[in-house]
Amino acid sequence: MSLIRLYQQLVAHQVPTGPEWMHEPPWNGYRIVARRYRSVVRLWSCDGQDWAGVFPAIVDAIRALPTDSAMIDGEAVCLREDGSPEFHTPRSETACWEARLMAFDLLTLEGQDLRPNPLHERRTKLAFLLNEGAHDGLRFSSHMEGYQGEALFRHACEMNLEGIVSKRRDSPYRSGPCKDWLKVKCGKLGRGHA
Repeated sequence: MSLIRLYQQLVAHQVPTGPEWMHEPPWNGYRIVARRYRSVVRLWSCDGQDWAGVFPAIVDAIRALPTDSAMIDGEAVCLREDGSPEFHTPRSETACWEARLMAFDLLTLEGQDLRPNPLHERRTKLAFLLNEGAHDGLRFSSHMEGYQGEALFRHACEMNLEGIVSKRRDSPYRSGPCKDWLKVKCGKLGRGHA
């Protein structure tokens, strides 16, 4: 995948707070950049492999979007009945058919490179795009605003999730590790962190 290097989070030792941050649950799936150009859909992994043949529900959902060209960053996951992610399930061949893409960023749309735009603008466009082409194989990864990060972190730890991902609202999309995108792990701070 020569067009995009994935944005990577750094590990943080505390939950950042303030109006400049937004917080998301970690989906603990397979990181995927979904690219559609006309009728062709590719699902690129971090190592440049195309997973389109493994995740047909995601391919169908991307193809159903009301656009001829888009690139979406997200994670392919299988969800349990309670909505929590099942990390090991996508590894089995049969479960992959039911995997969906939890989309958290929109990198291009109709040939326009959105990566220089602030994250909150890209996510607003992504939410609108996904709402227009609603499909079970593709879901918007919701977030909580700045000061709500601590509560989301505690909830994630109580549900035995890995932690949370905190992102600066005004950050552009950058390749590689960056201090604007932080992963706060439950094991690092402990379950009693307040």
